[in-house]
Amino acid sequence: MLTSDSIKHVENGEPVACASNDSSRNVFDRNTDWILLNVGGKHFLTTRTTLSREKSFLSRLCQNESNLKTDVDEQGAYLIDRDPNYFTVVLNYLRHGKLILETNLVEEGLLEEAEFYNLQTLIDLAKERIRERDKRKVDDDATNRVYRVIQCKEKEVTQLMSSLTDGWKFEQLIGHSPIGSSYIYPEGEFLCIVSKQYDRGLSEDNNNYVSERVKILQERGSRM
Repeated sequence: MLTSDSIKHVENGEPVACASNDSSRNVFDRNTDWILLNVGGKHFLTTRTTLSREKSFLSRLCQNESNLKTDVDEQGAYLIDRDPNYFTVVLNYLRHGKLILETNLVEEGLLEEAEFYNLQTLIDLAKERIRERDKRKVDDDATNRVYRVIQCKEKEVTQLMSSLTDGWKFEQLIGHSPIGSSYIYPEGEFLCIVSKQYDRGLSEDNNNYVSERVKILQERGSRM
């Protein structure tokens, strides 16, 4: 079985495993295009052509004169001690060039597998997905918030901030009139700005409720 412990050194950036003493059990003829892999206990039947789409650990594994050897199981499948769920993504990527990640898998896990198999294009794609996901998360967090401005007296500020609940978060305390503002705050009074994560589902329900009320009022008005 191929594990991280069996990798003795690296050649040209690719892991090289120690040779198995019993490679004669491989019943798959190296002269055929088909190859069977046992990844984490799950069998994958594919072709050498697919695995050779990109120079990688997998392409070296299925070369006719490859010096990268591993044990095989009773069916002649190459044993690879990796996650079979992520290997499904890796194999499909080699088949059609598209990255399709199931909802129960994460980009960081895919990156780990891509780095193990030394698939550079998949490594770059996984890193790009991570950057896009993180940026989208930051943007969503910044834009999907509601803000409120609360006017309070100086002695009420501490009590106000300690009583924030239901996801409300303190943002800013303004204690003097901003430059250019025509409003003069009374002495000893402050404006406290708080925010809360915006619940789209709740907002849509409220909008639907308001819309229904508007329709009723419009109908009543048309009868008058």
